[in-house]
Amino acid sequence: MFPNLESTSAALNARARKSLAGGGSRSTIRTNPYTLYIRDAQGAEVVDVDGNHLLDFINNYTSLIHGHSYPPIVEAVRGQLPRGSAFSFCHESEIDLAELLCERVPSFERVRFMNSGSEAVMNAIKLARAFTGRPKIAKCDGFYHGSYDFAEVSLSSGPEHWLQEDPPSLAYSRGTPQSVLDEVVVIPFNEPQHSQRILERHAQTLSCIVVDTTCMRLGGNLVREDYVTMLKDISRRNGILLVYDEVVSFRLGYSGSQGVLGVIPDVTALGKIIGGGFPVGAVAGRADVMSMFDSPADGVAPLPHGGTFNANPITMSAGLAAMKDMTPDAFESLNLMGGKAREAMTNVFTESGVIGQVTGVGSFFKLHLHDRPITTVQDAGVSSEGQQQLATLRANLIDAGIFLGSGCFGCLSTATTDTHIERLCTALAGALRKIDG
Repeated sequence: MFPNLESTSAALNARARKSLAGGGSRSTIRTNPYTLYIRDAQGAEVVDVDGNHLLDFINNYTSLIHGHSYPPIVEAVRGQLPRGSAFSFCHESEIDLAELLCERVPSFERVRFMNSGSEAVMNAIKLARAFTGRPKIAKCDGFYHGSYDFAEVSLSSGPEHWLQEDPPSLAYSRGTPQSVLDEVVVIPFNEPQHSQRILERHAQTLSCIVVDTTCMRLGGNLVREDYVTMLKDISRRNGILLVYDEVVSFRLGYSGSQGVLGVIPDVTALGKIIGGGFPVGAVAGRADVMSMFDSPADGVAPLPHGGTFNANPITMSAGLAAMKDMTPDAFESLNLMGGKAREAMTNVFTESGVIGQVTGVGSFFKLHLHDRPITTVQDAGVSSEGQQQLATLRANLIDAGIFLGSGCFGCLSTATTDTHIERLCTALAGALRKIDG
């Protein structure tokens, strides 16, 4: 099944390269030697254009918490679409979704919608600058926060940089101005003493500290509590805003990862699951901070913010349908299923005799072909040979009808069943035998 250079997917890849820059519009979904094209998707399963059936264990990179074509979402969209998809007016569904989010999360006093997680992080950073009047931000080394140039800094750091006393501010995209790098303070994740020393040095010029509480690069493990406690303490003492990037981690529970951690941020960036499978982003936080978006009757808001498709009624209706069904019991059930999946896959590694481990929290999991503890970015570092082994493992799983994200990262949806996990484990056992052999 995969790879098959005579497949329709392979032919479509060749066709795409003639009109699409890079052969497509998302770097993160590319697979070698070609990327699959999908024809249909229902629940936990997708069917590609060649008729191959795969269990989807990435769910559009965690955004589809109910899997594909969830009936209540389909019905919500079907009900709204004949009445309009986008207006130069407000729509009540925007209030409905904002009210649902504010009711669930204590730190959400006001919400502002946009169209992607990247936009959410970008606007959270701009919000912090507007509120504090300070230019700099701090972020963790090696962490992805979308495509905003300030948020991309030091995403691609490697072993040659980890030996330096302080993590350097490195460009990720070619052409990034030095002025951008100068405004980003990079700190090591899950190293409270080291990070505190760096933050104290820049405290009076920092507008915010941006942190992802469940970094996919580290396997979806939850951040150490003493680390976020340190970040909150230093933020309070120095008038710095603590910004959680919960674009991914909001699926950890009814109140997101902050409900699990019990450490409340000032501002949160959201996306993915709150859109019900449609493009979405949001910034939520304290009323006084969020007031930067307010436009006075006789002037311009401190932080002007437009967007043709912001809070469009299709996304708002779909998001409302998705989130209404994510009750506390639904989150608990999904997270229990995640724990069951990680345990079952761990048993596969043990029985196969292949050195490896399965990490994650809630409904997340990641496969590793090593057994060392993973707490920092350095721990998660994989050699080029190790990266190729993971790519081979992923390709073997695709060939067996299982689709994971890059680096063998995955997540469950409410459509995932015990049978799906059994099929995942059977495929993993076979894929590991190919590698070991």
